[in-house]
Amino acid sequence: MPLKDRITEDMKAAMRAKQAQRLSAIRLLLAAIKQKEVDERVELDDADVLAIVEKLIKQRRDSIAQFQAAQRQDLVDAETFELSLLQGYLPQQLSEQELQAHVAQAIAESGAATQKDMGKVMALLKPRLAGRADMGKVSAMVKGRLGSEGPGPA
Repeated sequence: MPLKDRITEDMKAAMRAKQAQRLSAIRLLLAAIKQKEVDERVELDDADVLAIVEKLIKQRRDSIAQFQAAQRQDLVDAETFELSLLQGYLPQQLSEQELQAHVAQAIAESGAATQKDMGKVMALLKPRLAGRADMGKVSAMVKGRLGSEGPGPA
């Protein structure tokens, strides 16, 4: 079942179960998907929907950090609920070892030697790891590998 259809079915289930908070969060996601489809006049596939989910997750994390700084626990709780719901639509996340292997492989493929070559490595990794890893964490891994030891086996 396409991811967009699964999200729509989840919205219907939340309506039937009268889960207002869950319904609201799913509607926000569907609105973002619909907005992208209308703006670009295309039907989104699973990869595009995942990109939207990741964008919304990043927004939630940023909001949580700001609400915590402002000591607004009520808003932190609401954003945390939405964050956990959105994360449920991501595929299985890669383990630390799998991420290290992907980073090492991309560094070898791109021939990267210094941090100046980081863009080449990230360009290889981004489509491979979309939705399966936090790209901020991956970026830090690549930077660490290129900054310290350079290319080579893990």
